[in-house]
Amino acid sequence: MAAPGPGAGAASGGAGCSGGGAGAGSGSAGLGGRLPSRVLELVFSYLELSELRSCALVCKHWYRCLHGDENSEVWRSLCARSLAEEALRTDILCNLPSYKAKVRAFQHAFSTNDCSRNVYIKKNGFTLHRNPIAQSTDGARTKIGFSEGRHAWEVWWEGPLGTVAVIGIATKRAPMQCQGYVALLGSDDQSWGWNLVDNNLLHNGEVNGSFPQCNNAPKYQIGERIRVILDMEDKTLAFERGYEFLGVAFRGLPKACLYPAVSAVYGNTEVTLVYLGKPLDG
Repeated sequence: MAAPGPGAGAASGGAGCSGGGAGAGSGSAGLGGRLPSRVLELVFSYLELSELRSCALVCKHWYRCLHGDENSEVWRSLCARSLAEEALRTDILCNLPSYKAKVRAFQHAFSTNDCSRNVYIKKNGFTLHRNPIAQSTDGARTKIGFSEGRHAWEVWWEGPLGTVAVIGIATKRAPMQCQGYVALLGSDDQSWGWNLVDNNLLHNGEVNGSFPQCNNAPKYQIGERIRVILDMEDKTLAFERGYEFLGVAFRGLPKACLYPAVSAVYGNTEVTLVYLGKPLDG
């Protein structure tokens, strides 16, 4: 089972590919390094994420103050300023255990600048809405991709699937829109996808077999959360449903920056994606 684990630091402050992060500085930061944690917490609670990332590098005392408690006033305040009220008061983020995890999830949500022109990201910041455009397949990537480490996220449809509804990963080179109703994610060598409608795995324009590999695999139910697990160390992509591990879907992924992605065809359907963090084995 995969579950969100504690991150090594704050989420990236901007779009791009997530790699290794720097640790805390070794100095004492002078007088600042001797300030009580409660005072530092009060000051940090007024800062934005990019500023907090810089503060975490000043010294070990500041780093511990920031990352010792993921539900501290620092993260609660940043969460309230950064996330939409709808995201915080509904069950969208119900599987995230802390304010810091919620902030991190928002940093890894769908990108408003890296999606088809026929979709938009709702005000909650996590849900994609596809407009009713005929003869078009439309997709979206997240703000941040991954070139190393292990990562997990949840994705679920909140409307009809139509003839094609694909979840998976893509490089920056994969298209996010095409004509017709097709399995866009997995249509070339830059993306890998699982079509929830017919349970086929797709890559390079070909069907790579059915998934999960069992007799009479159940069809996807609207609202059902699928957990996606990307392991850039083993170069694999796996899926879970209802905390049941369904198996590894793709092996031999390239050493590239890979982004969580989806593609949809049904008009007015909605898809939500929430980044969980590092998966835990079990």
